[in-house]
Amino acid sequence: MYAALLGLLFFYLSIRTIGLRRRLQIGIGSQESAEMLRGMRVHSNFAEYVPITLLLIYFVEIQGAHPLLIHALGILLLVGRAVHAYGVSQMNEKFVFRVSGMAMTFTALLISSCVLLFNFLTK
Repeated sequence: MYAALLGLLFFYLSIRTIGLRRRLQIGIGSQESAEMLRGMRVHSNFAEYVPITLLLIYFVEIQGAHPLLIHALGILLLVGRAVHAYGVSQMNEKFVFRVSGMAMTFTALLISSCVLLFNFLTK
């Protein structure tokens, strides 16, 4: 479910980035446009963090973790990425959105990693 929801969010961010490129008439790169650079970084940052974190959550799930843990991790990742995308997209950025979005993402990544390492070391 979380992979599907994150996939839809990535699709939205992709379409938004394409629309921004079209509106600003920028084919490649940012051409030093602050707005384009922000759009690119929102999209890229999502692509950098979501795949590995989703994979880690999946591994935690197949190791038999409690469903509430999986939902907590999935919600942290989904909400964290949405909040981060909103924050970074704003030209007059309120840094709290960027920071809280990254904190939620890092929490999901770190907890998943720690659960997997704990399970490995205790078997």
